[in-house]
Amino acid sequence: MVHIDFTSLNKLEKQIHQTLQKASETKTTIRIAEAAQLCGCSVSKISKVSKKIGFTNFKQYVEFLYIKEPIKKESSYEIEKIKEFINNFDEESVIEIINLIKKHNKIILFGYGPSLLLAQYLEYRLRTVCSKIIISVVDKLSISSMADPSSLLLIFTATGAYRDFKKIYNSASEKGAEVVIIAQNYNLELTNQCDNIFYLTNHQNPDYLAPYEQSRTLFFIFMEEVIQKIIEEKKSTKK
Repeated sequence: MVHIDFTSLNKLEKQIHQTLQKASETKTTIRIAEAAQLCGCSVSKISKVSKKIGFTNFKQYVEFLYIKEPIKKESSYEIEKIKEFINNFDEESVIEIINLIKKHNKIILFGYGPSLLLAQYLEYRLRTVCSKIIISVVDKLSISSMADPSSLLLIFTATGAYRDFKKIYNSASEKGAEVVIIAQNYNLELTNQCDNIFYLTNHQNPDYLAPYEQSRTLFFIFMEEVIQKIIEEKKSTKK
């Protein structure tokens, strides 16, 4: 999984990212030593910022800056996606989602098309294990009216390509809500729409499938793990 999070960066770290982002517009590539020189900091600081944003190393971060796509394998897209997801399942991301849920009194769930049906199902599942206000909403106007500083807005999207979430993010953020996008596929365009994104895989959107034609299997697996961990915690506290 790839979790890109710019919200945790301090002022200096944001400046480093902005400097390197700007440099990528004119330079064909950026080596880590050159990055340190451009930003007036140490190589270790550059590496730290890369990892803090959510990348494994500086090389992966540079690929993000240049929006390079991983080589696609010639195999079943759905099977390959599920295999990769299971083999590289990220328990830390599960814990991060649980901690986000714990921080807020109101959890708002949203998605378009089939992802809305997923949100409605998860409303039921989360209500059975959380003593929180859990609400799935059908449109952005409902989000704007319900969002407040006690809210966590979880947006589910399979591809991130069907609709733009920037206005939803802005309206919820203005009300003080925390906004997180959980996406099945790796789509860097989402980074311009939200500061906190969980990508369940690094697979790109296939050209031969429309967003509504793609399964939501990984959402069910990931969120069910979140729910089961919450159940385990509740049982352990009762002992």
